[in-house]
Amino acid sequence: MKEVHAGKVRHLFDAGDGRLAMVATDRLSAFDVVMAEPVPNKGRVLTAMSAFWFRELSDIIGNHLISTDLDALPASAQ
Repeated sequence: MKEVHAGKVRHLFDAGDGRLAMVATDRLSAFDVVMAEPVPNKGRVLTAMSAFWFRELSDIIGNHLISTDLDALPASAQ
């Protein structure tokens, strides 16, 4: 997948068919500075928390979540 944007903590990739894949990393940013040491599994935790709330609130308001399943990504991104 082609990287569309690289932020301090998240990256966006073109997933095809007009979709984007947002990937949370283990990097830690505070006061606009990326810390030298990553936090193990931080990306997984951020993704799990976001997915929980997107699903919890989906009956109240729509959101952009398609899937958090890695198998849903193209093979080149797994």
